[in-house]
Formats: sequence, structure tokens, C-alpha cells
Amino acid sequence: MPELPEVETVRRGLAPAMVGATFTNIEQRRPDLRFPFPENFASRLANRRIDSLSRRAKYLLADLDDGMVLVMHLGMSGSFRVEAADAAGWNTPPLVNAPKPKLAAHDHVVFDFSNGARITYNDPRRFGFMLLIARSELAAHPLFRNVGIEPLGNELDGTLLASLFAGKTTPLKTALLDQTLIAGLGNIYVCEALHRAGLSPRRAAGTLVGKNGRPLERIHRLAQTIREVLEEAIEAGGSSLRDHRQADGALGYFQHNFRVYDQEGEPCRTQGCGGTIRRIVQNGRSTFYCPACQK
Repeated sequence: MPELPEVETVRRGLAPAMVGATFTNIEQRRPDLRFPFPENFASRLANRRIDSLSRRAKYLLADLDDGMVLVMHLGMSGSFRVEAADAAGWNTPPLVNAPKPKLAAHDHVVFDFSNGARITYNDPRRFGFMLLIARSELAAHPLFRNVGIEPLGNELDGTLLASLFAGKTTPLKTALLDQTLIAGLGNIYVCEALHRAGLSPRRAAGTLVGKNGRPLERIHRLAQTIREVLEEAIEAGGSSLRDHRQADGALGYFQHNFRVYDQEGEPCRTQGCGGTIRRIVQNGRSTFYCPACQK
């Protein structure tokens, strides 16, 4: 499933085509994806302008000029394809080593815009979905009311992590994947951040917090590496393991920078370590780490 860097990469690819543009035609080719489309979905979007495109956790949020928000989730295999008419005045960049196009049979929604852009949503497994929610009701909606802090930006630091982890005996990796604490972190980037920070995914989260909730040096380092890994992954266009594509159809390439994820049996890349990457299972998810340098 796409994680935060993949969703943020898609948002950045869609924004130039969507923000400020008005829907001129909506072609909905099936009644549902993971959930049924909202009632009168196409007619409610018709002639609406997109004022902004943001991301909350792994959701894309298109704010419309009538106070509604088009909420979009990619599920496991969803992707958007941006195409521009010749007369649009802008075009998506030509692809280099472009992957084979996805089957048109899985093109489930097509949006045409006033600026000449056409954006097609393709989803072979149909675990993605689209909803319309009033902006005034978004924070209280079941999808968002218990979502934790965003890990990008200055809000996430060691002091905040300490307040979230104090007294917790749950494994550190499990705590980082808890979406009620931190929004959008997924398996790949948690494994990578923990390796860079030299922290074992098995250790209790609360062991990074000192007496009276005081953050220890290691938790400051963890907060920094989380941000660094996410920012590097976004810059690389995310990780293309199976289905992820950027909005121009190109593959992400952060998977070539993995230090531990899917590297079982490989030598640890930490200078001077000499350890070997191991794979264990935590809460049904594969965890990759180096037992020699992650303590």
C-alpha cells in the first residue's frame, strides 16, 4: 500500500493540473471502488473549482469552491495519470524509460478540467475510494478524528515523541505505525528510519523517555531520521515496489536506497558494523533490521 511519501509525491504531481481548475466533465465508469461512490458524484463535482490540494496522512484532499472536500485514497493499487490537451499551454514532461501503461480496463474515473488537463484514476484491485465531505465536518469524520500528528515539518520532534511514547511498553516499531499517534508512517519508512537512528524495532517505546517524561537524546535522533527518510523518499518520487506510479506515470526510485527493507541476509550498510540484516514478523508485518547496530 502506498505510504506517505508516495501519496505526497502524487499530490505534488497532481497539484499543477488540478488547483485553480474547474471540472468540465466527470466520467464515472463503475458504481463503486472499495466503497460506493457518493450519490450523484459526477453531478456534484460538475463545474466546481478546486481551490487547493492537500494531504492528510495517506489521503488526498481537494477543497472545492462550494465548501466540500473531495477525499481520495489510493488503496493498494490506485494511481492517477495526468494528460494535457495540445492546446492547454502546459504538458506533463516526457517520460524516460516509461513503464508499460496500466490496462485501460482499470480506468475507473476520468476527470476533465477547464485548463485542458485530463486526470484518470486507475485501480486494478479497487481498494481505493473517493468521498465528498464538507470541510466543516472533516475533522470530526470517522476517517480523520483519531488521526495523529503529521510527521513532516517542525511539529514532530523529540519532545513531542516523548509525550506520545511515555510509559508505553509496546515495541517501538508498533508505536510508530500507530496512526492515532503519527499519521501516514508505514512499514517501509519506519524500518529505514529505525536503522538510521540505530534503534531496535523490538525495544519498548517508553525506553526512549527519561524520568518525568524527559526526552532522551535517542528520541531526538529518531525524530530527525524520520523526517530525513520521508523527505528523501519524496524527493526520489517514493518507492515503486509493485503498483506505485508518479502522476506522470514514472516510477519512484527510493527503493534503490533501501538500507534494510527487503534486504534480509545482506550485510549492514552502517559503516564499521559488520552485521547482517534480519527479517522478523511484528503484528503480522515484516520487519527488517540489523541486530548488531540497532539497540
